[in-house]
Amino acid sequence: MMTDKPDITQAMIDAYDEYTHLSLDRRKFMEKLTVLAGSGAAAAAIAPMLGASSAQVAIVPEQDDRLVAEDVTYPGASGEMKGYLVTPKTISKPFGSVIVIHENRGLNAHIRDVARRVALEGFVALAPDFLSLQGGTPTDEDKAREMFSGLDMNATVANAEATRVWLSKRDGSNGKVGAVGFCWGGGLVNRLATKSEGLSAGVAYYGAQPPGEDVPAIKAPLLLHYGGLDERINAGIPAYRNALEANGKSFEIFVYDGVNHAFNNDTSSARYDKKAADLAWGRTIDFFRKNLA
Repeated sequence: MMTDKPDITQAMIDAYDEYTHLSLDRRKFMEKLTVLAGSGAAAAAIAPMLGASSAQVAIVPEQDDRLVAEDVTYPGASGEMKGYLVTPKTISKPFGSVIVIHENRGLNAHIRDVARRVALEGFVALAPDFLSLQGGTPTDEDKAREMFSGLDMNATVANAEATRVWLSKRDGSNGKVGAVGFCWGGGLVNRLATKSEGLSAGVAYYGAQPPGEDVPAIKAPLLLHYGGLDERINAGIPAYRNALEANGKSFEIFVYDGVNHAFNNDTSSARYDKKAADLAWGRTIDFFRKNLA
């Protein structure tokens, strides 16, 4: 019987990242984790710590009385989109809006919580479900990840742009819309920035970089957060930085030493880093206040 908290190594975290972003083969992942952990029992205990826990308590409660939260539908570029809209109860002037884009697990409780956090900072936040046209995000995270492989990127970017347009035209909006995305969502923010004439600000957390030839079309200022241990995503930083600089784009890049991919996700105990997450969040909110006012 295991009584002590098992040790989690970087090799285990890297194996989990490979599984969730590249192979999607849980059996092979568990085989590798068993070797790394030394036994099947240890691997079974460690796997949930590497993943995200749906039982993790939200930072902002669902029924927070400072907010109005609702599930909404709105027109996408190629069909009806579903999303989670959160508005501060007291808004004294036209508001800026923020699209909150989920990881490759879809619109789940954690991303809904992040949308509430954004709204508490004085913005209207909309977390779209980019699996809407496939029936919506399932409760099974492995199934959700598989569904992402069926998404057409051009159509997905078009749905993100339709989301921006819808938010910009809502009553009380000042017309300025930013976007923040995490993991898959960070990559989508980068792609949206290359295609949207009207995006006012983009924040990508450990997101894949867009094709270099698309960088000249970027209009929005960008804030890019990366985990220092995230070798897979970080391999694209130098080329992206060079392209942004060469084309005179407004951007900031922050690499947080010693932290992993998904360092902002507080439902993943092995990868979450509160110090880095708090620092990046403060920078994100300041960035939106500057660009969405």
